[in-house]
Amino acid sequence: MPSRQKQLLFSVSGLLGLSCALTAAVAAGLPFWLRGAVLCRTGAELVNATGPELDKFLGELSYGLFHGHRVKQCGLGGRPFRFSFFPDLLSGIPAGLHLTIIFLCGVLVLFSSVASGFFFFNAFGRPYETLQGPLGLYLWTFICCLSSSLVLILFASEVKIHRLSERIANFNEENFVFQTYTERYDRSFWLFFLIFFLHGLNAVLIRMAGIQFPFQENKEVDLRGGAADLMY
Repeated sequence: MPSRQKQLLFSVSGLLGLSCALTAAVAAGLPFWLRGAVLCRTGAELVNATGPELDKFLGELSYGLFHGHRVKQCGLGGRPFRFSFFPDLLSGIPAGLHLTIIFLCGVLVLFSSVASGFFFFNAFGRPYETLQGPLGLYLWTFICCLSSSLVLILFASEVKIHRLSERIANFNEENFVFQTYTERYDRSFWLFFLIFFLHGLNAVLIRMAGIQFPFQENKEVDLRGGAADLMY
């Protein structure tokens, strides 16, 4: 492939990597990872609320990795307040899993920036080592894809398996019991899915630039033996 086309492909990949780093840094800090509704089960059972009556006992819940917003509804009007995971909720959530997700977000931001820098280095510089050369781009892209996928998987497991929303809603609550009514992933979660997709696209662009996948060797046909056999 001509060098001009390689420079163009690597430049596009570098811009995608830089946008992924910035998007991951912003999305990780926003309180828009999950949005849902929690039911005040205690109040609903006291009055046998059904159908439209349940609306009086449905509160809102929205949170991210660091802080969030909650509105309690127990039939007497909403009580909104904000909460923070650190240090308020550390004793009520799976702290190890939550910190792992935050750590992987940092890894994703770091290696997306590194990948972006090496894309531009390969486009306009003269790489001379494996990790700086074209094959190294697969490594940085693979780390970014793995980190973003782990963030999605671990956050989903924290929400679904460890019932994070119910833990938040019932934290330090003595008089009422809340349960999850609806849950849906919000924009920050889907931004990380987009980041995973963009890094996968970067891997395709590397291959389009003519760089073979690692550990893939071109098989050369040895014709010397056949020529010797024809001579005799």
